[in-house]
Amino acid sequence: QVQLVESGGGLVQPGGSLKLSCAASGSIFSRSAMAWYRQAPGKQRELAALITSGGITTYVDSVKGRFTISRDNAKNTVWLQMNSLKAEDTAVYYCKREGFPAYWGRGTQVTVSS
Repeated sequence: QVQLVESGGGLVQPGGSLKLSCAASGSIFSRSAMAWYRQAPGKQRELAALITSGGITTYVDSVKGRFTISRDNAKNTVWLQMNSLKAEDTAVYYCKREGFPAYWGRGTQVTVSS
């Protein structure tokens, strides 16, 4: 069983920064691709960023150049550094362990507003 616990969300002004953390339990973390998804009100959940077990990263176009995903396998943790935040980044952000079976965290709210 894998448990994922997100933290670091909150209210930030446009142009500001936040860093999300996802702490994972279980021994499979280092072998797993990890991802951050987000779901804005009234919209479908979308992939924001992904990092493979080997450290290769992928981003949705709307966050490229502003968000950075990283991981530390020794700490079983994946982060999402979010800079130059915009109102349209407002969403619940979820950590996910990719693969079968997939595991999801419960999410953390990010609100970008002045």
